[in-house]
Amino acid sequence: MSLIRSTDPDFRVCQTSFDTLLAIQLEAEGRGWATRWSSVDALRSQVKEGAVLLQSLMREERGGAVRAYRCLALFSTTDDRDGGAIATIDLDPARLESLDRIDRDPDVRKALVRLFSLAAGGISMVSKR
Repeated sequence: MSLIRSTDPDFRVCQTSFDTLLAIQLEAEGRGWATRWSSVDALRSQVKEGAVLLQSLMREERGGAVRAYRCLALFSTTDDRDGGAIATIDLDPARLESLDRIDRDPDVRKALVRLFSLAAGGISMVSKR
């Protein structure tokens, strides 16, 4: 898999629904992709219903064509009212292309790249000194 840079044409940040994430999970299960939740029930136990942000992170190519995109999924968790988490999930290229992008403005794109970078590295609340 090759890393996708924020300047690549297939870089995108999309906002999608919980139901669409469930559909993506079922597609990943059906294709036998390993980068997904172990089951729909497992996803439901961790992801709170509501909006989910997806960022393309890596692409898997075979025979010169993209077979799958590995995306970061940023979501609210079920076990904490205000908390969130980040995980990876593989998407079919046509599915990723069909999602609504929220990163078309260059300044918004930069901010979202930073947000996902911080989330992937770990964010925690701290007391100010």
